Order: sequence, then structure tokens, then C-alpha cells
Amino acid sequence: MIAHNQNQESPGLNIRKRIDKVKSVVRRRKELRRIKSLYLKNSAVVDRDVYYKIRLKGNDSDSTKSEEFNQLQKRRPWRENWDGGEFGSHGSISVIGRRKEMEDAVAAEVGFLTKGCKRYDFFGVYDGHGGSRVAQACRHWLHKFVAKRVEEEGEEIKWKEVMVAGFKEMDDEVNKNGKAVAAMGSTATVAVVGEEAVVVANCGDSRAVLSRGGVAIPLSIDHKPERADELKRVEDCGGKVINWNGHRVFGVLSTTRSIGDYYLKPFVIPEPEVTVTGRTEMDEFMIIASDGLWDVISNDLACQLARRFLYGHLGPKNSDRATHGQEMNNESPATQAAAALVKLAMARGSKDNISIIVVDLKRLKQCSVETGKCSS
Repeated sequence: MIAHNQNQESPGLNIRKRIDKVKSVVRRRKELRRIKSLYLKNSAVVDRDVYYKIRLKGNDSDSTKSEEFNQLQKRRPWRENWDGGEFGSHGSISVIGRRKEMEDAVAAEVGFLTKGCKRYDFFGVYDGHGGSRVAQACRHWLHKFVAKRVEEEGEEIKWKEVMVAGFKEMDDEVNKNGKAVAAMGSTATVAVVGEEAVVVANCGDSRAVLSRGGVAIPLSIDHKPERADELKRVEDCGGKVINWNGHRVFGVLSTTRSIGDYYLKPFVIPEPEVTVTGRTEMDEFMIIASDGLWDVISNDLACQLARRFLYGHLGPKNSDRATHGQEMNNESPATQAAAALVKLAMARGSKDNISIIVVDLKRLKQCSVETGKCSS
């Protein structure tokens, strides 16, 4: 008889659990729609002091009311927050995606350096792991270390040496915190855009891609443990790559280069690979993004979508502009392209934080001319 009662109660409990689960999903979807509505009203750009952050935990509808989200709602249009941004030369977005913690960071420093009569712009994407402290430190300091190294150079800048030294100084700065950040790290993919060339330094598995004449050109190669030369380097140091939910150094880290990660040295190193690509009239734009995008979207597809927003006919409809007012008009095509790439990555099942910077090289050229600085 007792067994009979237990059998009678069990289905009811299961049904109630399923109902609660469905209600939870419905609530979360409604909350997500509400956030997306606010997101459209406040534009997709993330300035240097605020990154866009969505956090949904269980049934807590107030969890989105973080300090960062409140600042995002209150901040002024993006034109007033970004140096040089009045020409719409770039746009960026950094979202938490399906992760529980936000560990990415982005940096955009237009005119971060002037040497002689030449102006340089800096863009960086940092994909943190083990916590956000290293990525945030890179966001605040790496461009300053690079600028200091350039200023120490003569008339001819040796970009490879500059970048390697700047990344090492950033790594040393992070490691000063000792055990507090020993298990934390961050990838770093940065681009310095000058009049004559685009310099990309990559350390990790984020990526920079250039669109030139309709062709997607990778400006960096991911540092994955299964990459033949990286695998050999790790093993020559006495390390091991273990296939544990994907290839990882000692079964832990899915990249062979990063800033920080003191506990995995010398197997994981902070030295970047540097490419210097001469600029041409056919250069259109550049996408710098974390692997939250590249894991689910190819270089070609990302460039095709971005091109439609930058030079095609995609963008906010007239009805959207009427609904959301002046804020929608303040969004640059580069911003719209970055937001569209995030939406596509989420739709394709990206499970990571997603950070994207789209740099419109044609508008950046115009920006240099119209500000009265060095023309391109």
C-alpha cells in the first residue's frame, strides 16, 4: 500500500517540476525580450568605461539591474563618448552571452598615439578566463605600454619588437599580483591602424580579419593546442596537450598563448605573433572578435554580413527609427554590424562571451582628414 501511494505521488511531483521549469523558461524569455528592447533604445556601442552586460540567473528578474546595466541606460549617445567616433569609424559590443560571468573586455583608443605627423589608432579585444581581472587590466594598460614603446623608437618603428615588449610588460604587470591572479589570464588581439599599415598582434584564440575588395583576409592565426607548431613548442618545454573536452594544455587551457596564467608557464607564453599589412585603396573594414564569434561563424560569413551594414542596405528600418527616436539614428553602420554579428552568433548557438569591434577603414581614413590631423 505504501509503495502504491509513492507511485501515485511521483507523477504529480514530476509534472509540477516540469511546469515550474516551463514557467522559468517563459519568464527568462520575457526578460530577455525586455532587455533587447532597452538595448535597441540605448545603442549597441560599449564605451571605454561601460560594457554591455546581461545576466539572467534563475527566476531573479532583478538580476539585470546591475551597476553596468544602469550606467548603460543613463549614458549619453555614443557620439559623445568615443573620441573620434563622430565619423562612425568603428563600433563595438561585448555581451555575456550564455555564460554565467562576463570575462571579456574591449578597448578602442582613437588617436592613442601621434609620432611625427602620423596618427595611430588602437583597437583591442581581450577574452579573459578564470576571471575578468586580467582582461580588464589589459583594457586599461596594454595600449599605454605599446605607446610608450613606440615613443622610445626612432623614426622607423620596429613593430614586432614593440608589440612583443609591450605584451611582456603587460604580462609582468599582471603577475605582480601573485597568487591572486595566478590562475587567471586573457587572450589579447590588438590592432594599431596607421596611415600606411595595419599592425596586428595576437596572443591567444581571438582573431582579426580584414575585408579587402570583398575578400576576407585573416590577419592573425589562432593559438590552439592542436596547431602543429604550438603543440611542438609546448611539448619541447615538457608540457602536454590533453584532449579533455577539446585539446587543452594539461587538459586545462584551450589556448597556448595568453597574458597571465602564471601557473601554466613556460608552456603558455605571452609572446604575440605580429603581422604588418600595408593599407590599400581596396581595404574596407576590419573585424576583431573573441572566439565566441569565430567558433560559430566563418571569416567569410562575418565579412559578408558586416559589409551589408557598412556599405549595403541593411540597418534600422524607418519604423524602428520612429519608435526608438534619436538614439537609433546615433548608431553608426559599424555599430549595427557588430550588433548583427552578435545576434547571428547567438542564433548559431555560441555559448561563450562575445566581444566584437568593427573598424570601418574607409571612414577612419575620412576621420583623419576631417579632423585636420595626418591624412591617409
